[in-house]
Amino acid sequence: MAKKKAADIPPKLTEVEQDLLSHIQNGYQLETDLLGSNPVLRRAKNKNNEEIRPLSANRNTIKALEQSGLISPVKGQDPLTTVWHLKKKKRT
Repeated sequence: MAKKKAADIPPKLTEVEQDLLSHIQNGYQLETDLLGSNPVLRRAKNKNNEEIRPLSANRNTIKALEQSGLISPVKGQDPLTTVWHLKKKKRT
């Protein structure tokens, strides 16, 4: 088995922010409404569309992750949904 790469999560994040990022790194897709409210983690490769509603995450959590440059928005399949992806590090 190949070893998973250690997570590149900055240490200055809150526990909720770290939890969201670790879920995204482990195959979940973060979705919100257009305003960034009602975050949902959805298992991308699962046929039964398993979803998790992080209780302590809110619009401010998503906004903080976006402002820190860790995630970026992408239009979702539903016109009223925003999907969030991890930003890739630039190679120098």
